[in-house]
Amino acid sequence: MCSKVSFKLFGELPPIYQFHCSLCRKVSGSSSNSALVIDSHNFTWCSGLEYIRSFVTPSGFKSDFCAQCGCPVPNVNQDGKTYWVPAGLLSESVISEVLAHVYINSKANWDTACMSDNIAKFAIMPSEDEWLKLSENGCKEQ
Repeated sequence: MCSKVSFKLFGELPPIYQFHCSLCRKVSGSSSNSALVIDSHNFTWCSGLEYIRSFVTPSGFKSDFCAQCGCPVPNVNQDGKTYWVPAGLLSESVISEVLAHVYINSKANWDTACMSDNIAKFAIMPSEDEWLKLSENGCKEQ
């Protein structure tokens, strides 16, 4: 929001997933957290690394944010191969679509929209390698 932190993505954007777990709902303040998993070779920081702070729960859930404005920012996943990028941070028009709802078993009881669409639904998150493969080939409901 404050424009202190910026980044660039390269290549074709992968599909978006919507996380419905309770932690993602809290981070987003909504029914889900929409994000993309970007290969680290297709991601670069442009500015503002000094403004990034992290919050990590005892279970390992990590939320990175801008210390200036509190906005969520991308964060590198544990293996360093990919970045988790909140879809709402993309400033340009996006040619991508929601491919899957993830963690639907812990969705909010008032969240009925994700159950009425034709998008694939997962009880848990596929591994990063599985997700990248699904993103390339399309997704079948699990």
